[in-house]
Formats: sequence, C-alpha cells, structure tokens
Amino acid sequence: MRPIKLFYLKNCPFCKRALSYIEKLKQQDVYKDLEIEMIEESEQAEIADQYDYYYAPTFYVDGKKLHEGGITENEVEEIFKKALE
Repeated sequence: MRPIKLFYLKNCPFCKRALSYIEKLKQQDVYKDLEIEMIEESEQAEIADQYDYYYAPTFYVDGKKLHEGGITENEVEEIFKKALE
C-alpha cells in the first residue's frame, strides 16, 4: 500500500465533495485501511509550500501528483486503486 497525501482547503466546495467521496469509498472493505494524510493548506502552509500544485484538492500517491482540482467519485476511486498497487 502506497501513501496518499491530500491537500485541501476547508471552505473549498470541490474539496468538500472530494472528502465526501473519500468517506463513502472508505466504507468499502477494500479501501477501509487506506491511510490518507490530509493537509489543510491554509493551516499547514509550511508543508503545502513544499509541493508543486495550484488547485485544491490535490492528491499525491507515493510522492507523485495524480490529480489536481475538481474531482469525481470515480477519479477518487482510481487514486485509491493506484495506492493499493
């Protein structure tokens, strides 16, 4: 299992949607043990500034950026699948 890192903003509508997709998918047995490091970029700017992205939410798996910006539930699931590879 490879680590997932999510950069988000608490007031971002796209981020709220992504977080709801994560919550829904993690109810499935296959994804329930995935660990996601969630970094709220306005509260942890010192960490966020070390990464190359412009839009939230942004997902990294094993240090590689896989998605940036608005996201669908299917795209979140594809990220989860990559983390399980």
